[in-house]
Amino acid sequence: MLVDSHCHLDKLNYENGHKDVAEVIQKAKERGVDYLLSVGVNLGDFPAMMDLIRPFSNVFASCGVHPLDIGNGFDFEALKAAAMDKRVVAIGETGLDYYYQTDTMEQQKASFRQHIRLAIELNKPLIVHTRMAREDTLQILREENAEKVGGVFHCFTENWEMAQAGIEMGFYISISGIVTFKKATELKEVVRRLPFDKLLVETDSPYLAPMPYRGKENQPAYVREVADYVGLLKGVSGEEVANITSENFFSLFHGAQK
Repeated sequence: MLVDSHCHLDKLNYENGHKDVAEVIQKAKERGVDYLLSVGVNLGDFPAMMDLIRPFSNVFASCGVHPLDIGNGFDFEALKAAAMDKRVVAIGETGLDYYYQTDTMEQQKASFRQHIRLAIELNKPLIVHTRMAREDTLQILREENAEKVGGVFHCFTENWEMAQAGIEMGFYISISGIVTFKKATELKEVVRRLPFDKLLVETDSPYLAPMPYRGKENQPAYVREVADYVGLLKGVSGEEVANITSENFFSLFHGAQK
């Protein structure tokens, strides 16, 4: 069994790429990927994403407003209402991104805090995006008592010290196809040091396809390449990584049912 713990099924190319979402899920299943978490990034697209995945019981959802999508703000009550859907097993994608946007830093921080408070209120774990914002991300998580619900640092590209700080707060570290890139030397070392019980794998599809598909559209089936590569780094089989990360997924996202 293998789980793609973070993908954006509503962002894949269904005009020139895949026939429909059922085909994407079938391609994944053929590679042993049995479950997927489709991650929401803004409230405007959330209803359509839910309509897309609702027929598939092996696809779970999250609900949040990405830090790069908060330029016009958002309605907190609308976020809360959407997040109460039983198919929603996590809050996010939320967090801080100072790489692409610095003019919305204060809005990002405020939004991040609101997401954490909602996660605690609903007892759902967080999906955290962080880039070029290590200190602020950790500070806000601590100040808002995010350890009460935990969560995951998704598509992790930070250093070992940040991974360790997250783990101390009960967070998991999710590894994407970036780990297969030649220049990702620091990330490879982080993966070697990560404890198995705090490890997840993901595609973040349609973005960041792993080798040998780099440059092409990513898809959930390719989480197999991520698991296999993580296995190489940690000296175990890809199948062992698949089994461990799948168990971790269901431990963290307790609202997801096999």
